[in-house]
Amino acid sequence: MKKVLIVTYYWPPAGGPGVQRWLKFIKYLPENGIEPILYIPKNPHYPITDSSLIKEIPEGLTIYRNSIWEPYKLASLISSKNTNRISSGIIKTKKPSFSERMFLWIRGNFFIPDARRSWVKPSIKFLSEIITKEKIQIVITSGPPHSLHLIGVGLKQKHGLTWIADFRDPWTSIGYHKALRLTRKSQKKHQALEHRVLNEADKILVTSKATETEFRTKTTRPISVITNGYDTDYEGGAALDTGFTISHIGSLLSERNPIVLWRVLSELAREHLSFKQSLQIKLVGVISEEVLNEIKKYDLESALEVMPYVPHEEALLMQRSSQILLLAEINKDETMGIIPGKLFEYMSARRPILAIGPPGWEAAELIRETKAGNVFTYEDAKELKETIWEWFISYQNNSLQMPITRIEKYSRKELTRKLAAQI
Repeated sequence: MKKVLIVTYYWPPAGGPGVQRWLKFIKYLPENGIEPILYIPKNPHYPITDSSLIKEIPEGLTIYRNSIWEPYKLASLISSKNTNRISSGIIKTKKPSFSERMFLWIRGNFFIPDARRSWVKPSIKFLSEIITKEKIQIVITSGPPHSLHLIGVGLKQKHGLTWIADFRDPWTSIGYHKALRLTRKSQKKHQALEHRVLNEADKILVTSKATETEFRTKTTRPISVITNGYDTDYEGGAALDTGFTISHIGSLLSERNPIVLWRVLSELAREHLSFKQSLQIKLVGVISEEVLNEIKKYDLESALEVMPYVPHEEALLMQRSSQILLLAEINKDETMGIIPGKLFEYMSARRPILAIGPPGWEAAELIRETKAGNVFTYEDAKELKETIWEWFISYQNNSLQMPITRIEKYSRKELTRKLAAQI
């Protein structure tokens, strides 16, 4: 069986979407003739934890750990609230406080490419012994944090092995990059490191066609699109909510605030008493103050239920119980290629997806292809209102569903077969 070293930062008990990709790949790689050997930090700073994921770690998996120093721990002594929010990706774009501006400037200009960069050199030294001991010829690094790709650079130079760089998100073009308040010098450093990784890796994996298109302008290395996906082993039952629930499962950032939806729901609630009495808005995860304030502004607070992050298996149950699943993306050109990991689990839940995002959004293509729901831009208020009202009528008739089809290729098993062909 071929041995592959996988370097990743997020691993149970980490929660959130970042941990799912390689937890599931590692689960199914042995079925494809590949033995994964994992390298993770010994003492990481995870802003979200989910201990229920620990039981999904395959028995007998070889795991190596090494200590990591992270500035987030030091910064939390000054402001734990800001530190956790920023490390979770929750960045305020409207009227950030002085401390938030300071944290972002330090994060962007002093820790390049990111706050885990101090783990690079110790990891190269530590893994050099492991590579010899395990007779490893292939290493895969997964980012963000993109500093982990620099471990791949070092190991390839030192050992001449095959290195695959997996990008769960873009690097210099990702939405929050501009919010880091980078100096021109710092921006050039990020670009230089990105160029180095893209041109020294033997192969590159990305999660969207848009990222593939972007990277093809920056490198001639082979690039493969392997999206995120859904697992097929969920066995929990799920009774549909009795109310007309519109649920968003996962963090809802300030810029990902679907104001057009709140406006439409407010109009429908004023126009139809039955709609107002049945409507329930469920937001589960880290929710920005801007989102909550807009919901209150449109007099929807009585329909709102906010819950903190829940264990993954509970999130799966909520997805299957909700009448409608909300998917929202930032309304900017640079987010057109973002395909939220929750989309695939939404499709697997087989509940109607209400998606709001930028024109040309790649996730919209998947939703239309699989007939999993309807997609709108932030300008489509009239069409959005008509669809929600149609779905509400179907809900009243106990017939609200979508003819979802062709989602099997996004199962974790199928995606792992595709990955194995690249190794």
